[in-house]
Amino acid sequence: MRQSIYIIMDNYPVARDVYRLRLDGPTDALTHAGQFANIRIDGMYLRRPFSIVDWDSGGFVILYKIVGEGTRKLSNIPIGRTLDVMLGLGNGFDMTVSRAPLLIGGGVGVPPLYALAKRFAVNNITPTALLGFASKYDIILADELRGLGCKVIVTLETDGQRVTDRLDEAAADRDFYYACGPEGMLRAVKRQCPLPGQLSLETRMACGVGLCRGCTRETLAGGKRICVDGPVFNKEALAW
Repeated sequence: MRQSIYIIMDNYPVARDVYRLRLDGPTDALTHAGQFANIRIDGMYLRRPFSIVDWDSGGFVILYKIVGEGTRKLSNIPIGRTLDVMLGLGNGFDMTVSRAPLLIGGGVGVPPLYALAKRFAVNNITPTALLGFASKYDIILADELRGLGCKVIVTLETDGQRVTDRLDEAAADRDFYYACGPEGMLRAVKRQCPLPGQLSLETRMACGVGLCRGCTRETLAGGKRICVDGPVFNKEALAW
């Protein structure tokens, strides 16, 4: 984990209420897709956790949705300002267990899966991506995933579809799945998909480093803190 000051290089909308933020600064603490950043926003008591879309040696990118006062304030911070960031938090996805991965994302759960797909592509492994959104105005990263060579299946609630409606099709030639999104979607995927898999859980966090235990969730091995024991868990570990 690294705590440092990062410079805002981009902060602009990419979909309905969804913004792309690039922060320049050290990224040596990032080792796996699926890790997250905890960002301090002026005027807010608690930091806000955000998954990482992508990173390079000079900085990293997040996509965030305006859902409250904190993210609304973040959307109004101009380029050139700085943010206090704790980076490289949590564990990440295990890429060694799959040669034919299926990525399953819902809404703003898609961003860490793009980071994963990009790193699979470096190893000449092409995932299939099954993405679910509320409407066409909420689609993010579908074109970018296609640009990596991924087969991308998009479902929209406005069309009466959810990711589980296309799950059998998407999983047909896959050997492992990686999923991130709303808990209801994750529970449904875990029930329906017979493949082994890993799920990244989303939750509110207070400290982000395991001290407060406020994000503890029950697993088959007892209570686990999502911020340090997760956010990625093997499907077999979850008490659902």
